[in-house]
Amino acid sequence: MTELPISLRDPLPTDEADWRALWAAYNAFYEAPIPERVTARTWQRILDPASPIFGRLATVKDRAAGFSVSVLHEGTWTIAPICYLEDLFVAPELRGQGIGRMLIADLVKRCQAHGWSRLYWHTRADNSARRLYDEFAAADDFVRYRLIFSDT
Repeated sequence: MTELPISLRDPLPTDEADWRALWAAYNAFYEAPIPERVTARTWQRILDPASPIFGRLATVKDRAAGFSVSVLHEGTWTIAPICYLEDLFVAPELRGQGIGRMLIADLVKRCQAHGWSRLYWHTRADNSARRLYDEFAAADDFVRYRLIFSDT
């Protein structure tokens, strides 16, 4: 396997088209029809330094290869903020190259550097990426419940 020159960085306004292509593929994978106005607002929040939502972009030869989108929030069981990795995606043709691992490791380092108390994420039970996730943490026994009132 050839070593790819993978870089991680904060997204820039000029990355919107590349991010949107990856975002569309991510939402197709999860069969989640996200309305355009939600996608546009998500991108705005990723770029806004005052937003608790932030993103990271993985690039290979200056081409967007994957991304993470996280939400920093308060919690009732800790004083320090908690980081929720809400979205993680790597272009299918570039999987198996360590990009997803780098994106998660980047978040681990950010949590440690900023003194955030926790990092967590959810995935489907049948997601093949769980092999990667298991390298970072064991899945716990919590079950998610959710009520959806609006997608906007």
